Amino acid sequence: MGNKDTLFSGKFLINCRGSLMDLSRPRVMGIVNVTPDSFYRGSRYTTNEMIHRQVENMVNEGVDMVDVGGYSSRPGAEHISMDEEMSRLVPALETIRKAHPDLVLSVDTFRPEVARTAVRDYEVDVINDISAGEMGDHMFETIAGLQVPYIMMHMKGTPQNMKEKARYDDMMKEITRYFSEKVNALRQLGAKDIILDPGFGFGKTIEHNYQLLARMDELKIFGLPIMAGLSRKSTIYKVLDVEPEQALNGTTALNTLALTKGANILRVHDVKEAKQLVSLFDKMEDSTGPLV
Repeated sequence: MGNKDTLFSGKFLINCRGSLMDLSRPRVMGIVNVTPDSFYRGSRYTTNEMIHRQVENMVNEGVDMVDVGGYSSRPGAEHISMDEEMSRLVPALETIRKAHPDLVLSVDTFRPEVARTAVRDYEVDVINDISAGEMGDHMFETIAGLQVPYIMMHMKGTPQNMKEKARYDDMMKEITRYFSEKVNALRQLGAKDIILDPGFGFGKTIEHNYQLLARMDELKIFGLPIMAGLSRKSTIYKVLDVEPEQALNGTTALNTLALTKGANILRVHDVKEAKQLVSLFDKMEDSTGPLV
């Protein structure tokens, strides 16, 4: 890439169990939901065999990291206990780690106890928290103690009531203030490697989501990596009047826009297509000099 000034100038390095991952070029995070009720049926993996096969496919397709979740965060999802969440996660983490000891693994959880167990017992690299510490007591202290990369998302309310919370006077101002307070609190505790997720679909209407996508580059003011999670969401399939199973083309379209707005990580169900998109986007970035 040379010394050109591009969308991805500068280094965003995160420390994953002693290995540095550079996020200054986009990375792809594959979604593995070990839940029975995620909104997209194609992302539900409820047996060890299914989990092993799907992660194997993702690895073969070039996935950069895999995010495993045992708590469904779709709108109106049932709230489950920590024991139930762990009973779903532990077999999945054991299965993945046995087959892929060096794969960068993320766990999608808002519970500090789950985060601590995942990192210490199953060598999980990243914690992905939809609540940015709001739903789990002492999550920030836990992350600072574990010293792992932390993805924190903006959400109004909880998965159970966030649809009713989707009201803003100035959405971007509210999100920016939210992240400013959270980043400051984490840094005071000594946490490192913070990643921001603006939370498409979480306490936001479809109109809010498109406004957010159009202005997502404003979050670059923090100088932190940004993750975009748009894959097959209602923001896509309701606008196109299709089901989530038919929303891959729309996902690719919005992921492309997210890259132009500064996304460093694409969180997706479809790894192959996302990796192809990133390759083409990188090619464009490398080719923006004068013709010779």
